Amino acid sequence: MTELALRVEPVAAPVLYELRRRVLRSNDPASIVADARDDDPGARHFAGFVGDRIVACASFYPANGPVDPGLVAYQLRFMAVDFDVQGCGYGTAVMATAEAELRELGAEAVWANARDTALGFYLATGWTAVAGLEHVSAETHLPHSVVVRRLTESPGAAPG
Repeated sequence: MTELALRVEPVAAPVLYELRRRVLRSNDPASIVADARDDDPGARHFAGFVGDRIVACASFYPANGPVDPGLVAYQLRFMAVDFDVQGCGYGTAVMATAEAELRELGAEAVWANARDTALGFYLATGWTAVAGLEHVSAETHLPHSVVVRRLTESPGAAPG
């Protein structure tokens, strides 16, 4: 498939529900694709558009991370890329835009409960899997791993 121009924009969470349901919940109309924190003032939701079509999405919620709870962190949930455009770089572009905005808001780290089938994506985009925090999701009944990404340099780290 030829890659088309992607536009990434902040959006309201309900705009993402249809893509979340189709990609992450097997299009099950009874599935919950909302988070109780969707309307929290600190929540951030991003959509990747090709034309008027949403092809990728990600939502972030202020939440202490499982590794360094003292860091200002956001939890990623509902990362999805539409089936026919997976591998085109759209998910990576949405994440880059989101991470840049979160850094501007003072975030030092992001973390997620990532599906094991998506670990390759996370590892390729700079995230790290946390050993010992593998689990089966109560929502999806699929294997997940906790992944983290530091958005700022560690104290004493050499500049990159």
